[in-house]
Parts: sequence; structure tokens; C-alpha cells
Amino acid sequence: MDTDAPDKKNLERLRKLQEKRREIMTLSPEKALDRILDDPQPAALVHSYPATDFYLLVHDIGPDDALPLLQLASERQWDHIVDLETWQHDRFDVIAASRWLDLMLTADPERFLRWSLGDRLELIELYLRHNLEVRVREHDQDPSDFGDDFFSLDNSYYVRVIDLPPSQEESVFNEEHRRRFIDNYLQRLADSHHPAYIGLLLESAHLMPAEVEETALHWRNVRLAEKGFLPFDEAVGIYQPLSPDALPGREIPQPSPVDHTSTRLPVPAYPFKELASDTHFALALQQVGSADQLHRIQHEFVNLCNRIIVADHRTVRDNDSLREVVNKACGFLSIGLERLVPAGKTLNPRQAAAWISRHGLVDLFRIGFGRALALKWRAEKWLNTCWFAAAGLRLTFWGEQWMGVLGGLLVKKPMFHDNYRTGRLYREFSSVAEIEETEQIFGQIKAMDEMLSLLSVNLRHPSSYGFLTYKNLLLTLWASDHMGLAAEMLTPLDLDAFRSFFGVLFAGADRSDSEKGRGIPEAVRQGFLDWLSGRTGLEKFELSGQLEPAFTALFAEIEAELGQVAAQRLDPRYINLFLLEQPKPV
Repeated sequence: MDTDAPDKKNLERLRKLQEKRREIMTLSPEKALDRILDDPQPAALVHSYPATDFYLLVHDIGPDDALPLLQLASERQWDHIVDLETWQHDRFDVIAASRWLDLMLTADPERFLRWSLGDRLELIELYLRHNLEVRVREHDQDPSDFGDDFFSLDNSYYVRVIDLPPSQEESVFNEEHRRRFIDNYLQRLADSHHPAYIGLLLESAHLMPAEVEETALHWRNVRLAEKGFLPFDEAVGIYQPLSPDALPGREIPQPSPVDHTSTRLPVPAYPFKELASDTHFALALQQVGSADQLHRIQHEFVNLCNRIIVADHRTVRDNDSLREVVNKACGFLSIGLERLVPAGKTLNPRQAAAWISRHGLVDLFRIGFGRALALKWRAEKWLNTCWFAAAGLRLTFWGEQWMGVLGGLLVKKPMFHDNYRTGRLYREFSSVAEIEETEQIFGQIKAMDEMLSLLSVNLRHPSSYGFLTYKNLLLTLWASDHMGLAAEMLTPLDLDAFRSFFGVLFAGADRSDSEKGRGIPEAVRQGFLDWLSGRTGLEKFELSGQLEPAFTALFAEIEAELGQVAAQRLDPRYINLFLLEQPKPV
């Protein structure tokens, strides 16, 4: 007799269900719903979904349109939806609970009643405690004594739906819907099991909300932790930096060979649907040869994404939100893998596959994040000693690009200043090259700040200059010195005096190309460096070292802003790179 046959049949069933789920993930929400409902065994297909995938599938289709799926769902899948939707951090959300409990009651009333009186009894009692006031009528008491807001289903126990604070009433699921759900639930419960109805009312009326809420939250966190949603104080540990030198000795135990008939819990597939295929981590996954290793790594990656969701206080209900989490996890994993490569070498996908097989993904993520965090700490340390902060200037002093880079470093978790190159102002770091690019710009900012501190310039209140930046400060000082107007205090230039400097700025420039405008001659550029050298005491090679890209960009900006403007048409209102006296209003 073949004892392996039943296991082989189960494995084949699981494989077919997995193939069906993969096919459904490629369909639009409407077609996905039809495909599931048209399956010969729709309940088995729905039950095969990991709870986290089912949750996202319901949101993809739309909670109201997904009622047939909620009817087919297992109670484990119901539990996960309620766990995610009915709590805001550590507070019970009455409005969200009303919406989802109503959907489940509508989807399958009889099963909902059993579920609410079983494992979720405490949650229902907590919900009713927040929503109902219960009074018991004495035998000689007139019902009118309770007021018009109270109603009864048995002429003995009278209830009133409590009004919520105005801030909680502003919701898609409005006050009318909440009251309708409570009425519907109580009516169905009283009709099907009146003793349970009475017991539920009495228990909810006399429980201590704080104590029950704490217990319910505890068990909710336990269930979520099984899926990688650790409590916040544990999940935030992924942002504790780890040095690559600490990685040896932290290898994870390798799985022992298992029988070919063993089954595995399905890996949630939605995160991998959003995984970009060209990242170091994705390429490494493709090189993992062992099926058991791949299965473990996939589970680790899903758990890592769930820890990020908790640590960042994110709410993930759609593919776009999930994609951000996946990109963050994948980006810092890729950075962590790059940091393990010896200097001068490039990352090999096979070597990366060996690392993700040998080491935990959380450790690799911490190594990657630690690289960005070290740069953030350097920026914060510099901010405490820099010249511009001591002068009372704001981040806007560094102009749009440099301010963006500094702003990304100074937020709680450092971000890359993408400047809309990929459609976003800020995004997560995804490679060592992006960290090095940010580091290079930060180095220029530091060098510029140090140079400005050597100019020994006095400033009035920064707001008196309008929009003061390092560019117009530097160029105004240069123009003032060139015109012999140098003073202890930075002062806006007179327009007529500036016109004479403007002629020198573009002296001998080629005017043949009217579209490009005039260029600033090399002699003028060298004159600027000579002035800086004399004013700061720095050698020209020191100035043209780290700051050369900044000076090149500065002169290119002057040419773009003023290269096509004639001296007689200069208007202080439209000149940003020099501080000019503004015309007095007529």
C-alpha cells in the first residue's frame, strides 16, 4: 500500500490552488472576483489565501463589492481583517469596527452570530460597551421613564445607542449606518438566541472598558505577531544599525533536509507582486537553488515588510502603499548586500544569494539602513556647530536642491532627495550610489558653510533681505567688493551701481547666439576665485576642489537668469542671484 499517496494528493491540490492564486493576481479586480466565484470550489480557493493576501484582495476589489468573498472566507481571515481594521495603534476604533462588522453580518448572518458569540465575544462586548447604554425595566416601571431614545426587543431590557463625539462621526460609514448595524445585529441575535442576547447586554453593560480593551489588544497583537506584525517596540528594532563587521557569527541555522512530501504554509504573494525584478535582492532570489531556502527567505521578506508597516505606522490597503513598503525593504536589503562586497569589487548575484541564504534579512536590512543613518548622524552633528545655524539662518538659505538634500537627512528616518526624477520629491534610498550622491552634496554644503564662515560678514536680521541664500549672499559680497562698496554689513546693491558690475560680468561675452544668451568669460570666473581666495585666506586649489561643481552650477545659473537680459532692462523684482534694493511702491 502506498502510504505517500494521500500526501501527494494534498501537495498536488496545494500546487493547483497556488497556480490559481497566481493567475488571479494578474487579473483586474472585477475579473478576479468573477474568476474566484466561477471556480468549481470557490470556498477552498478563498481559504487557501494567506490572511494578509486575502485582506489586500478584499481592498483591491472593494469591501462592498467583496461581500461574496467575505461570505466564503474562513473565520481566520475574518479575524485578520478585524485585527487590522478596528484598531488605530492601541485604541479601539468604533467607526471602523461598525463598518467591518456590518459587512460580515451582511455577508453571512448566521455564521457572524456564532463567530461573535465565540472567540470574538470580548470584542463584541467591548464594541457594545462603547455604543450602547442598557437599562433593565422593573415590573412596576413605566417604559416612558427611560426617554424616547431607548427601545426594547422584549419589553424588559431597554437600550439606547450612544452618540459618538463629532470627530468620530465624520466617516464614510456614517452615524445612520452605525445605528442600522446595531439594530440589525441585536434583532437577529434576540430572534435566534434570546438568552445569549440578554447575557451579551448585561456583560457589555458591566464590563470595565480599559481592562477588556487591554486584553483584546493583547490577543490581537499576538495574532498579528504570528504574521510578522510585531508590537511597535519590537518592530522598530529593524532601524537599529548593524555594522557589517558584526555579521560573522550571526548566521541563521540552516534547514535540515526534509521529506519531499512535506507541506509548507503558503507564502503571501502580494509583496512579491510589487517586487522590482532588477534590484540586487530580487536578482539574488533568482539564484537561490534550494526550494526550502527560497521558501524561508520569502517568508522572511514578508515578515520584514510587515515589521516595516508597524514600525512606520503605515496603513497598507492597496498596491501602491504596499509597493512603497516593498521598495523600502528591497532597497535597504540591496544596500546591505552592497556593503558586504570588498572595496573595488562588484556585487555578484550568486554571492548575494549565498548571503541571503546564510544571514537573516533583518540583519541585512539593518546593515543597509545603518549606512544611511550614519550620514544622518553626521548631518545632525554638523548642524550643531555650523556657521549658518549660528547666524540664525534657516534651511532655505541653501537653495532648493541643497535644502532638499539636508531636509531628507534631517527627518526621523533619512530619505533620498529624488527631486521628482522618478515622480517624487523624497523616497527611500535604494542603492549605495544614492547614499554616496547625497554624501557628496552634503560635503559641498559643509565646505561652503566653512568657506562662508571665513568671509567674516555681518548680517542684519535674515528676513530683512527677503529671500536670502548662500548664492545671493556670495555674489552680492563679490559685486560689492568689486565696486569698492565693501562694508562690514551685507547690504543690497543700488541698481545703477549694479549695472556697471553687470557690464563687467559679461564683458567680452559672445553675443552671437541669442537663444543661449551670453556666457561669463573665464577671466571673470578666475577673478571670482581670486576674490574668494583673498577674502577667506584659502588657496585657489582648495576652493576649486570640493566646491568646483557648486561654482560651475552657480555661474551656469547666472548665465541662465541674466545672460539674455540687457543692462538697461534689469529689474530688481526679477533678480534672485544678487541682492538689489527694491523700488519703493508708488
